[in-house]
Amino acid sequence: MIPAPGEIRALHRAHAPSPEAFELVHTHCEIVWAIAEQLLSRCAEDLDADLVRAGCLVHDIGVYRLGDAPYVRHGVLGHELLAEAGLPETIRRFASCHTGVGLRRADIVAQNLPIPLGDYVAETGEEALVMYADKFHSKSNPPTFYSATAFAARIARFGPDKVELFDAMRARFGEPDLAPLVTRYGHRLV
Repeated sequence: MIPAPGEIRALHRAHAPSPEAFELVHTHCEIVWAIAEQLLSRCAEDLDADLVRAGCLVHDIGVYRLGDAPYVRHGVLGHELLAEAGLPETIRRFASCHTGVGLRRADIVAQNLPIPLGDYVAETGEEALVMYADKFHSKSNPPTFYSATAFAARIARFGPDKVELFDAMRARFGEPDLAPLVTRYGHRLV
């Protein structure tokens, strides 16, 4: 069962602690869908567009449950929230498996991350596309679009292997044209 955009919007509204949080997170999810949709239109792979859309729209829903918890927990918190909402594992994985370019057990141990030990990596083309599209926009203050070059520089602090993983997704999916989105949303581009 793939939830419709209206169902996902209602889920966001039900869990957002404030209208401002809803606006920030849901708008980011819609932007990630706009980026993924653009990439999907040129993708050589046969991916399920409805599944990609749902994944984009739910991937950051765990942010609403963060409270004072470290940001890296938002993926597992989103997975839990989506499970409580009765959504299938195929949808829940978009929340838990989109952080960075994937988190492996070794990353969790090496960085002493406060999440359950496991591998949180994209296993399907749809999951990989959502993860990749998410790298081009941040909910930071102010919200920011990142070029592929800027994101690669950002992730380099986690090691050359992370840059290689990002570059592989870049080769697989191409680069989005961010100019129309920058104009539409008025967020800065780095």
